[in-house]
Amino acid sequence: MAVVLDLVNNPRPRHPEKAHRPDSPLAKKPDWIRVKAPVSPGYEQTRAIMRENKLVTVCEEAGCPNIGECWEKKHATFMIMGDTCTRACAFCNVKTGLPGALDPNEPAHVGQATAKLGLNHIVVTSVDRDDLADGGAQHFAETIRAIRESCPTTTIEILTPDFLRKDGALEVVVAARPDVFNHNLETVPSHYLTVRPGARYFHSLRLLQRVKELDPQMFTKSGIMVGLGEERNEVLQVMDDLRSANVDFLTIGQYLQPTRKHHEVKRFVPPDEFKSLETIAYAKGFLMVASSPLTRSSHHAGDDFARLKAARAQRA
Repeated sequence: MAVVLDLVNNPRPRHPEKAHRPDSPLAKKPDWIRVKAPVSPGYEQTRAIMRENKLVTVCEEAGCPNIGECWEKKHATFMIMGDTCTRACAFCNVKTGLPGALDPNEPAHVGQATAKLGLNHIVVTSVDRDDLADGGAQHFAETIRAIRESCPTTTIEILTPDFLRKDGALEVVVAARPDVFNHNLETVPSHYLTVRPGARYFHSLRLLQRVKELDPQMFTKSGIMVGLGEERNEVLQVMDDLRSANVDFLTIGQYLQPTRKHHEVKRFVPPDEFKSLETIAYAKGFLMVASSPLTRSSHHAGDDFARLKAARAQRA
């Protein structure tokens, strides 16, 4: 017997794997977390360029609270390889399911949009593509090359998946020579089974270390969220682990719960604690640290890259 699904009147849920999870409480956000709704002309212009080039942004897909500020300045983080992720992380608002085929024109579209926005620094991320033999590594490399061709002076930051069980994938991406290689650990090791079940903490750590082995001059970056129930000492241990992997740049931000079906916010960390973590991270040797409630991986990425280069030059 055939089963017919009505996907017009009853479209697939955004997070089918979370549909049967019990609801988690949605905590009221403190004053220091609230941001204004995006309404500026600059925001609308950036949005129009994205739609014109048929591009997906993590700013929209992940519900970033900084989208109004960034898009007003024509800053955006491009999300390549579609809008559907093969993983089901408990914190993430990106749609999950079986992705479609890669768009061979996407790298060129990203390069064209970079030129139209006049970006000096661009951030490119992606969904996890465990369905692809190389995890999308070649597509990353082609996108980097397309940006270089359209905008030779633009610096490129990539935020990649972990390429778990994809031998040789990392080497393909590093060979394309992005300026910054970012891969987020997201949380402390004890929370991986509940927060990031498809990933492995020490694999992600080793990936960051391997980037430095392949290209010691490439800047590496990673980030974590707090407010998921982690202990302070666990956060400090993650810092030590990242420094052991020679990671240059650390970001720390507050976890915000997208829906009742996602992991609940255990605590809203006050700004003074973020400042304390920043001080400790600098003492541990990071070249650059961004730590605040609204810090996200690509927030102020261009300005931060300039400071990152200056910090390296000062230590040389």
